Amino acid sequence: MPTPSLDSLPIRRLTLRDLTACADLSEDRGWPREEHKWGLLLAAGRGHGVASPDGGLAAACVVTEYGPREQPSLAAIGMVLVAERHSRQGLGRRLMHHVVEEAGPTPLTLHATPLGRPLYEELGFKVTGQAEMVRGHFVPSGRPDVLTRTATADDLPAILRLDEEVFGTDRTHIVTRLPAFADQLRVAEEDGRIIGYAAAWPNMNTHVVGPLIARDTATAQALIASLAAHTNRPLRTDIDVRHRELLDWVKERGLAPVAFNAVMTHGITELPGDWSRRFAPVTVAAA
Repeated sequence: MPTPSLDSLPIRRLTLRDLTACADLSEDRGWPREEHKWGLLLAAGRGHGVASPDGGLAAACVVTEYGPREQPSLAAIGMVLVAERHSRQGLGRRLMHHVVEEAGPTPLTLHATPLGRPLYEELGFKVTGQAEMVRGHFVPSGRPDVLTRTATADDLPAILRLDEEVFGTDRTHIVTRLPAFADQLRVAEEDGRIIGYAAAWPNMNTHVVGPLIARDTATAQALIASLAAHTNRPLRTDIDVRHRELLDWVKERGLAPVAFNAVMTHGITELPGDWSRRFAPVTVAAA
């Protein structure tokens, strides 16, 4: 039997049954397997993939939509991967064309590595921002002025209201999964009112801080310090570079620069919501 060409292989919907194959694909490209993150993305978003003729996946990506189900107001693209043995054959371009076409009028966003950026620019994505990944063991210094505590079930309505206000659209399907997905979910309070929240979720040997929503830099600092105080793992997070004060602060406390990703959009010139209170995403794969 002749091996079918990649162009003839159908793009199909991925589900949680494909989690191991997605993790295998990550590993094939030298990325961590990240089963925990794949699980969240496949449950809350829509996976797209191409099965490889020799088994496993030849390519995959995940689209996470936000806002009304009938007409989403934003969709984030992440985990765009092509198996090494099938690379440089146009499969990534074909998969992205499919995703953009399926999205129709829905605005799109993604975080692009320098390697992926030329393809996204070819598809009409524009650079509208930048995030810096930092990683390391957090070294505490002083006592934060802002009160933080562990979030409870009673806090969820207030967290959802704050998140929609800051993010610019509803992402209940992500936020309500955080208590089970994250090892920590904490809120910042003032006069009994929630002014910020953050989660820390396990990823390999680190705890990723995200999302990080806060009224101001001092509140963001207090949330990061409180998360760090309850883990022995290194912290990792992706901070919007416009938050220069927070980036300088975490670097002074042990987190080192790792990489920059371009924030790109398609169909809008900037992301909705209030960037001044949006410090870090849940994951760059879901914006």
